[in-house]
Amino acid sequence: MRSGDAGGMIPRGARSDAVHAMLVAVPAPVAQDVERDLCATAEGRACRVIRVESPPEPLPEGLLVLWDHGGPLEAVKARCQWAHARRLPTRTWLVVLTKREGEEAEALVAAGADECVAPPGTRWGARLVALRRRSADGDAQALRRARDMFQGALDAVPEPLFIKDREHRLVAVNNAYCRLLDQSADALRGSLTSAQMRPDEAEASWRQDERAFTTGQTVEDEGSFTDGKGRSREVLTLRAAYMLPNGERFLVGLVRDVTERSRLETQRRLAERMTSVGTLAAGVAHEINNPLSYVTSNLAYLWERVAQPVVPAEQLEELRQVVAEALEGAGRVRSIVRDLRTFSRTEEEQHGPVDVRRAVEGAVKLMRDAIQHRACMACDLEPVPAVHGNEGRLAQVVTGLLTNALQAFGDRPPEENLLKLRVRPGREGHVVIEVEDNGHGMPAEVRQRIFDPFFTTRSPKGGTGLGLSICLTLVHAMGGHIEVASEEGQGSLFRVELPALTLPPEAPRPAQAALAVTEAPLTQPVRATRDLRRLLLIDDEPAVGSAVSRLLRNLYEVHVIQDAREALRRLSHGEKFDAILCDLMMPGMSGMDFLVELERLAPELAPRTGLMTGGVNPQAREFVGRRARELLEKPFERDQLCTFVETLMQ
Repeated sequence: MRSGDAGGMIPRGARSDAVHAMLVAVPAPVAQDVERDLCATAEGRACRVIRVESPPEPLPEGLLVLWDHGGPLEAVKARCQWAHARRLPTRTWLVVLTKREGEEAEALVAAGADECVAPPGTRWGARLVALRRRSADGDAQALRRARDMFQGALDAVPEPLFIKDREHRLVAVNNAYCRLLDQSADALRGSLTSAQMRPDEAEASWRQDERAFTTGQTVEDEGSFTDGKGRSREVLTLRAAYMLPNGERFLVGLVRDVTERSRLETQRRLAERMTSVGTLAAGVAHEINNPLSYVTSNLAYLWERVAQPVVPAEQLEELRQVVAEALEGAGRVRSIVRDLRTFSRTEEEQHGPVDVRRAVEGAVKLMRDAIQHRACMACDLEPVPAVHGNEGRLAQVVTGLLTNALQAFGDRPPEENLLKLRVRPGREGHVVIEVEDNGHGMPAEVRQRIFDPFFTTRSPKGGTGLGLSICLTLVHAMGGHIEVASEEGQGSLFRVELPALTLPPEAPRPAQAALAVTEAPLTQPVRATRDLRRLLLIDDEPAVGSAVSRLLRNLYEVHVIQDAREALRRLSHGEKFDAILCDLMMPGMSGMDFLVELERLAPELAPRTGLMTGGVNPQAREFVGRRARELLEKPFERDQLCTFVETLMQ
């Protein structure tokens, strides 16, 4: 047992195995008796005794012994109340050494004393044992209360929540998380999340956990998740790592089910796209009908002339001009259809390199009729690198910004309205698209809300208020952002900045393909059939087969078949070909079915089989991405066809 004064005592909260006994104003002879009694027990010998004249603040944990000098009862009660208010009841034992008995002793106990003992008292070691027991019980009770409060707080969160340790084991979950996985909390605690998730989902979750652990930043990711009942959900997960004072690291995650939100978002985008298509319909019809009018007229005229037994030589130049005009008109129609098809594609998951200028030019073509009747437009499209995204979605962004600019002009005469569209390189590694108008502009309060869904300053019939909101969503999906500068009466400038895509250097065209394209003019004499590689062309349209044969007849030995089943029959009888070009969508047996059978019948030919089509649904496009080379889309130019076929031949 050690003895000392107040200057050497250990304050409350200090960690020590020794128990303390503070004797407050206890006369020396009595204090010595107390210490002697303590020394008689093993518990007491480890006790540190502190003698003070007045109690310090804060009061230490352990035995607190107050001396009653026999003055007024109220004074002693006040001292008991003061000490009781400042001690930890579960870690202290307050004893009053007093000769008072009966009601006076009860009054001191009511004031906060644990015991009233006649000096010098006995069984001090037993009190230390009781104090240790009280402290242990108090700690356990406090721990249970803290645990219950913690679990109650977790369960009060309505969304699934989990906590993991550095080994990715679950240490705490709430009721919502248990419902999500359809398992009890006891079954989940201590387990790895990979045990309850599909392998691909578990791998993705592990990577995001590690990202939060290693970066120390909040990580937000959205992906698919299969719940305990086998239903696929779209979830948004927020993760944040934290560290305890002892260095242990943990991760807290909040899971938010956004399945319904994603569905509504898809519907919202589709509704806005349909609104845009409706706005463009008149302009597109005008753009197509103009070239169609002279294409059909010229073809009719050409048919009349070639129907004559002999075509006069003086008419040949005119007929060549007729054909040239028809080809030019058909090219314009093809370009419009391509742009409209790009704009209307719905497979938003298809992302890849996007030619920014081509997407912008396509949007301008679709908007040409609306623009020329509303404003004077200037375009400055500088060469820029590709970006990663979806061409149709980027075209939709540009169309939305152009539509918004046209609406900013109000009812002013068209000659007063100026619209500028620019594509240029931005800061290092970025591409910028700018749409500027000299319209009415926006005040600050409107400018702050223009990207809010359903916010519009137009009449209820003037628009949905979704256009700019969807533009913002699509730009964010491509890793970019939109800025707007506008002052009331001064027009507006919308700036889209997208990260450029760093592409590997383009591989040079195969020498043999280049030779075939550049050195085989249509006037070249037909070479011997034995020198040409054999191409099997499968298309149910005879006109397509004839056209392709004419384009390739000096380069390859082309065999045309209208039925894929007939092609399989000829292959099964041993007929050999160097490559196959097959239409994707055909009656009877489609190009997809043909390729599947070909992989079984002649697997060496499957890698040298290409598919072509004039239109494809998302399922067919997915098949092409998995089972065939790049798709050749109709209509195509001769050089494009030759390059595609030569690639198959390699």
